Amino acid sequence: MTHTIVHLMRHGEVANPDGVLYGRMRGFSLSPLGFEMAEAGAEYFAQIDANITVVTASPLLRAQQTAAPTADLYGLKVGSDWRLLESTNEFEGEAVNANRLTLAHPRNWVRYRNPLKPSWGEPYSQQVDRMRAAVSSAIDQAKGSEALLVSHQLPIWILRLFAEGRPLPHDPRRRQCALGSVTSLIFKNHTLVGIDYAEPSAHLLGKAADVTPGSSSASINRG
Repeated sequence: MTHTIVHLMRHGEVANPDGVLYGRMRGFSLSPLGFEMAEAGAEYFAQIDANITVVTASPLLRAQQTAAPTADLYGLKVGSDWRLLESTNEFEGEAVNANRLTLAHPRNWVRYRNPLKPSWGEPYSQQVDRMRAAVSSAIDQAKGSEALLVSHQLPIWILRLFAEGRPLPHDPRRRQCALGSVTSLIFKNHTLVGIDYAEPSAHLLGKAADVTPGSSSASINRG
C-alpha cells in the first residue's frame, strides 16, 4: 500500500492591531512575528526530512505567505485552493477580539439560535466536506510522498474532530491548533491511519497577540 502524508498548517500571526475578526476579508498580512512562524514551519519540515512534493494554500494572503518559505525550500510553487478558506462568520469585520463583550450584546443573541450548526457562520458539515475534498485532492497529487496544505484554525480543527469521530460542536478555547501549528494526516492509499500534531512555532507563541482562542500560550489581542 502507498503511504501519503498531508500536513495541515495553520497560518502565522496576522498584523491586526485593531482586533478585527477578519475572516475572509482580504488584505490582512502576516505580522513580522507571523513571518517568523512561516520560516519556523519550513525549518520543521526540513528537520523531520519531510518529502514534500505539493504545497497548496487558502487564497487568503496570510495563508499564501505562510506557505511560501516551505515552497521555496522544496523548489515548489504555492498552489491556491478555495476549499482551504477560512469559514464564513457573521461577526466578520467587527472588533470582537478587541472587546469580547461585543459578543454578549443583546443585538447578537439571534445569531446564537443554533450553536450546533453553527447559526452565526458556515455550517460545520460544509467545512468538513470541503476540507475532505481538498485533502483527497492532495493525496492524489502527492501520492507516495507528502503535501502541505495551509489553512485556518477552525476548518483544520473541524476536520480533525471529524477524523477522530468526535462531535463537531465544541468549546473554541479547547482547540488544539495554535498559530503555525501542523496537523499531519497519515494515509494508506485514501484510508486515514494516523494523526500527528506539532507546534514548530511554540517558542514564538508567547510573543503573539493571538486573536483566535485555542490551546496555546498566545495572548488575546485587545487592540
